[in-house]
Amino acid sequence: MAIGIYFAPSAMTGEKYDECLKRLRKAGAQHPAGRTYHASFGPPDKIQVFDVWTSQKAFDKFGQTLMPILQQIGVDPGQPMIMPVRKVIVPPAAAPRAKKRAPAKRAAPRRRAGKKR
Repeated sequence: MAIGIYFAPSAMTGEKYDECLKRLRKAGAQHPAGRTYHASFGPPDKIQVFDVWTSQKAFDKFGQTLMPILQQIGVDPGQPMIMPVRKVIVPPAAAPRAKKRAPAKRAAPRRRAGKKR
């Protein structure tokens, strides 16, 4: 079952968030298996995070990499709010736009046999 996870750490600045992403990238965990959505938001001095994960197990595995990084940069994640996801609504993918065709040239009118112009 998919889960939504909301973190509201008390000391997550934009700089610390960016450093966390940099370290996750170095650890090969920039796009962890099982995370289907990630958003960060809030004012620059209090960044918050919302993720959607395919399972608690997938999130727990990522936590083995994330938690030491947060500790190293001085961020206490606090107690995340974890809830089952009831529904995810994704807009349909935009269909590729068809190339505009040049207007078709009209054929010159045919002359009928026997008629003079």
